[in-house]
Amino acid sequence: MKTRIQKYFALTDQGISNTLKASIFTFLKYFSFTFPPVLVFMFLQDYLRGELKNLTVYMAILTIIVIVMYLILRKEYILTFDTTYAESVALRENIANQFKKLPLSYFSKHNLSDLSQTIMMDVNNIEIVISHALSQGIGFLYFFIFISILLILNAPLMGLAVVLPIWTAVCIMFFTGRAQTRGVRKYYRTLLENAASFQEAFEMQQEIKSYSMQNQVEGDVGKKLEDSERIHIKAEFKMAFMSFLVGLLPYLAPVFTAVVGVILFTKGEITVLYYVGYLMAATTISSQYSAINEYILMALFFEDSFKRIRDLKAEKIQDGDDKKLKSFEVELKDVSFSYGNNKVINNVSFVAKQGEVTALVGPSGCGKTTILRLISRLYDYDSGMICIGGENIKCISTESMFENISIVFQKVELFNNSILENIRIGRKDATDEEVILAAKLANVDKIVEKLPKGYHTVIGENGSKLSGGERQRISIARAFLKDSPIILLDEISASLDVENEMEIQNSINKLIKDKTVIIISHRLKSVENADQIIVMNDGAVDSKGVHKEILKTSEIYSKMIEKSELTDSYVY
Repeated sequence: MKTRIQKYFALTDQGISNTLKASIFTFLKYFSFTFPPVLVFMFLQDYLRGELKNLTVYMAILTIIVIVMYLILRKEYILTFDTTYAESVALRENIANQFKKLPLSYFSKHNLSDLSQTIMMDVNNIEIVISHALSQGIGFLYFFIFISILLILNAPLMGLAVVLPIWTAVCIMFFTGRAQTRGVRKYYRTLLENAASFQEAFEMQQEIKSYSMQNQVEGDVGKKLEDSERIHIKAEFKMAFMSFLVGLLPYLAPVFTAVVGVILFTKGEITVLYYVGYLMAATTISSQYSAINEYILMALFFEDSFKRIRDLKAEKIQDGDDKKLKSFEVELKDVSFSYGNNKVINNVSFVAKQGEVTALVGPSGCGKTTILRLISRLYDYDSGMICIGGENIKCISTESMFENISIVFQKVELFNNSILENIRIGRKDATDEEVILAAKLANVDKIVEKLPKGYHTVIGENGSKLSGGERQRISIARAFLKDSPIILLDEISASLDVENEMEIQNSINKLIKDKTVIIISHRLKSVENADQIIVMNDGAVDSKGVHKEILKTSEIYSKMIEKSELTDSYVY
């Protein structure tokens, strides 16, 4: 049972251990709640028999009961609430560590709104269930089984009158739980879709306004909100009826007990003490169940939250050992890779030697950027092998990989922080002087001169306050600062003007000495002097060699050179 509960609710080892301990003390708590009624029963029994003890005896027993109940409640509170928050922290840390180990392909297949939902709302839901429903539900279930057996063995008909309505409510709740929550799950899925639509509307404001789409987008968003409200209302009505039924049944226990008790008492089958005792038991147990009923229903409603976290934990991670690489030659051997069913890399083989520049060229969509992603292990290839320094990269941990690789992709991602801190991401322990030196190599100092706070200027979400070329220069500065033995450059000049491109190219020429450099560029003039040029076409290697060789042997390359020259000479 322990393993099933842990897996279903996506708990850590410590979390399930504390939950089961809390359940034991919850059981003891409910059991201790029977002590005061038992003491009253004893007092009445002694009174009716004329065997009343000294008042101090009853007060002493009551004092002991209060102390025992206090100790049990205090321990249960610590195990339930204090450890719950520790569990939610551990769970969020585990999710963050899981995200770090997942391949980039996972994030391309999942909506970012869903991932944010998992980190924030789903963990919060689990926190609520652990603190209010799980240990309480388990503890009450065992207590109720125990007390049901005692009550029925002692007086079968009276016992059934007490427990039957509550057991009926429990059965209805669990057997109809999925039907009750189906509408809720649909509603929450709609909310996620709405969140994605809102995010898209915010991010696409420039395009929306440029093409006068405000009314259309507003109408689409409004319709989605109305649809979600209709789903919500329908789900609430369905849940309200079942919740009413499940909530009403336990309160019938005292009524049934009173009726059955009167019948049995008039027949002389029970005493007035038994009648009062069972009536007190029915009132107490029904109240206890009603108090936790809402939270148990909540556990059923949050089923999707548990499932999302279970699915995340079940995702295949990128494993490997931490290794110190001695050389940094990159070799691809018959490498193939697919995005889903779309095969984009097909049996690619080449060697990028250390101390040399290898250029990847070819038509758009031929797989150049994908190869860089495979080499850096942002994606894992399907078949073949990629080796760095003779080591299969699938056997190397991603931490060890990224220690030795600097990447500048065409799409630059920046944080809503200062220019200084955005560059420092390249090497966290770098001093301000080292960061500024890297910035100057990438011509970032020319950007800084225009800004009021210089390097400490906050650049907005994803560098929204900067131009595309300025953002690219910050990304290049990161690579300069990291100074890794393997450098992957993807269209780094795409957003640069000619002047900046020439100056940064000179800096790169100094950076790449004794390093393995793989570069992608559509400006073929900039890669003519590369030590090796790999011509790609439809995910496969068309030809490879130096510029003069493949200009003669590769029809694709010669046509690309021809088109490049025509483009350079074109006048608008």
